[in-house]
Amino acid sequence: MVLTNIAPSEKGCFGLKLINIGFGNMVAAGRIIAILAPESAPIKRMIQEAKEHGMLIDATHGRRTRAVLVTDSDHVILTYLQSETMANRVSEDEE
Repeated sequence: MVLTNIAPSEKGCFGLKLINIGFGNMVAAGRIIAILAPESAPIKRMIQEAKEHGMLIDATHGRRTRAVLVTDSDHVILTYLQSETMANRVSEDEE
């Protein structure tokens, strides 16, 4: 699905708060339920299972994965930004 008419501001066309996850990619802040480090074996298994079920979104652009976002729709999103950076962006958005 391609979203159009999304302004570069932090609010999208439906009043969604969007978080920049790198390279101009955005995620709805209210849909994120976890921000994880990708190094542990359980997280690697979760990434593999999401890939097998078509629920993986790779927003790394070929770079090393540094954070894994899990959404309320069970999508798994990979980003090259660090977990701490993503957590700061989400917490800034809540204020």
